[in-house]
Amino acid sequence: MPMSNTILCAIDFSNLHSILRSLYDEMMPLCGDMAGVAQGIAGLGALFYVAYRIWQALARAEPIDVFPLLRPFVIGFCIMFFPTVVLGTINNVMSPIVQGTASMLEGQTLDMKKYREEKDRLEHEAMMNDPSTAYLVDDAEFDRQIDELGVTEIGTAAGMYIERGMYKVKKAIQNFFRELLEMLFQAASLTIDTIRTFFLIVLAILGPIAFALSVWDGFQSTLTQWICRYIQTYLWLPVADLFSTILAKIQVLMLQNDISELTNNPNIDLDGSNTAYTVFMIIGIIGYFTIPTVAGWIIQAGGAGNYNRAVNNTAMQVGSGAASVGGAVAGNVAGRAGKLLK
Repeated sequence: MPMSNTILCAIDFSNLHSILRSLYDEMMPLCGDMAGVAQGIAGLGALFYVAYRIWQALARAEPIDVFPLLRPFVIGFCIMFFPTVVLGTINNVMSPIVQGTASMLEGQTLDMKKYREEKDRLEHEAMMNDPSTAYLVDDAEFDRQIDELGVTEIGTAAGMYIERGMYKVKKAIQNFFRELLEMLFQAASLTIDTIRTFFLIVLAILGPIAFALSVWDGFQSTLTQWICRYIQTYLWLPVADLFSTILAKIQVLMLQNDISELTNNPNIDLDGSNTAYTVFMIIGIIGYFTIPTVAGWIIQAGGAGNYNRAVNNTAMQVGSGAASVGGAVAGNVAGRAGKLLK
């Protein structure tokens, strides 16, 4: 793959992820617009909450337990300063997890780029050291060998032109297919990040309402469910980074094995390694859409089973569709390339 195209593609997707981060920050002030409504709901609920418990204690001639009566006031305080007290606390606590997984992914990505460059260099050197393949990768060597051929060797020259053209077609097809799979992989990552950002914004904006409803009897679990769902959705990003880190590590190990094989035997055929890379990219595309399921294993909100199933089923359908498209294109392109090169 041309390095310039790869870097440009990575920069574009990186910018899109940064835009999503900025979108979340820009939407946070809207929480204040819901705080007024939430305070009214919570105030009315607190009135009934306190009055009912005081009346119940007086009717039974029991001492009034003041500590449970503080719950509505604490929730009201959280509603008043929701962006800083609630969202700020959760985000600051979870932020080290995101930063840690991001640094792991960055380290593996840098290693993968380094080993890929080393592998490409060794492949080029191996073909340059072999007179029968040097003309395929070097224009000067190709011109030299053509000049050395006599007039009676026109057939040999034509064969060299055909072999060189077929080699370029093969490399172009391989590079195109690799770029396509990497684009689909990045698109899957962006899809998960977009859905995650949308869910976080909705939960954040409507969070004060959820807190206000939790004051009312019968809705106490709304508070814990909101916190669990927010943390669960927030964990999608670190889980995605861990998943990408594992895939990058697999690719690093494959590249290290290829480099070792090229060092010991420069004439080895690495088509099998390229096929394995393709398989792991398709696995990565499908695996990205299992991230909501894995995040649900870490923290589970009571009563959120249907919600999780709906998200996971939708994600798996999208992932299967993307993988089937990638697999179909892979098989078609690889088959045509194989026929061309035979």
